Amino acid sequence: MRPLVSQRSTLFTESVIREMTRLCQRHGGVNLAQGFPDFPAPEAIKEEVVRAVRADINQYAITWGAKRLREALVAKTRRFTGLEYDPETEVTVCCGSTECMIATLLALVNPGEEVIVFEPFYENYGPDAILCGATPRFVRLREPDWSYDPDELARAFNDRTKAIVINTPNNPTGKVFTRAELDHIAALCRTWDVVAVTDEIYEHILYDGAEHITLATLEGMRERTVTLSGASKTYSVTGWRIGTCLAPPALSSAIRKVHDFLTVGAPAPLQEAAAVAMELPDDYYRGLADNYRARRDYLVPALEDAGFRTFPPRGAYYVMTDISGFGFPDDIAFARHLVADGGVAAVPGSSFYSDPAAGRQRLRFHFARRRETLEAAVERLGRLRVRAPAV
Repeated sequence: MRPLVSQRSTLFTESVIREMTRLCQRHGGVNLAQGFPDFPAPEAIKEEVVRAVRADINQYAITWGAKRLREALVAKTRRFTGLEYDPETEVTVCCGSTECMIATLLALVNPGEEVIVFEPFYENYGPDAILCGATPRFVRLREPDWSYDPDELARAFNDRTKAIVINTPNNPTGKVFTRAELDHIAALCRTWDVVAVTDEIYEHILYDGAEHITLATLEGMRERTVTLSGASKTYSVTGWRIGTCLAPPALSSAIRKVHDFLTVGAPAPLQEAAAVAMELPDDYYRGLADNYRARRDYLVPALEDAGFRTFPPRGAYYVMTDISGFGFPDDIAFARHLVADGGVAAVPGSSFYSDPAAGRQRLRFHFARRRETLEAAVERLGRLRVRAPAV
């Protein structure tokens, strides 16, 4: 009998991150797995949503984004990067940066081509390449600083390479790619005529003097880079699903067509509020980073005290840990034990690697939580006991 499901749908699993949230809810745990804040969004943008709904901005916006939001994004991009984009031809608003990524890859990548992905990677990237009929080609980021081997990356490029995905600051590692690394990536893209797709959703969450560099600002990259971001992380509105793509006109035209037939458009009243968010003053972004730094500096030492080896992040709001001291055979078993018996949810590290064995002694926590939530998690983590390694 012929299978009723497509072959491509069998090549990846459902989201492990969302599965851990369901387990957390079942056990009444503290959710340090799925990366969404439990504190309020800025009042100004919530007020704007209410105003927009009451003003009957409740029908379809222009497919590729409300004019007000596109213009606000262009102004914000100019303010922080110096790059100029045309809001009429170079901006696409999607239903979250997740849709931005799949719309971009479907628009630009052909079946049989390859997409380079750094690993550990945000779990959507591999399946997105597969859904395009492409082959993901993985290049390892290595602890403790999550650097890559330049020669390994150079070997990954070939005549079939169509795109490379760069996530900086990085989920799940907190790595912030350096200018030297981005210069190297840019040179390879120019040599092999490859498109760079940069996920910069955590662009304003940086620590310890780390500098976020938009790849499109480097020589020769403006015309071959699609820069993805959105409102979710910077403005603590992950449920709004407002994502943005900046790209030259030819690439934007293709992305817009795919986006149109995927979702038609992002929610109209929420786009009005996202435009207000883009206009927040510089001190908002400084406060955002400072507040997350304080959360990081509270959770990381607590994890170490509980028996985890940590790899402190320089950006985003995640921390990868080594769980080998606990004596569990793998990350899945430990994550299930931690949420069921310890009351804290985290994400098994294997979900971020193409070869699950590479992450079988890793766990990712996030710290986008109120202080009292983190304190509750730390109190529970303090009850953990390191086990003798299994013989």
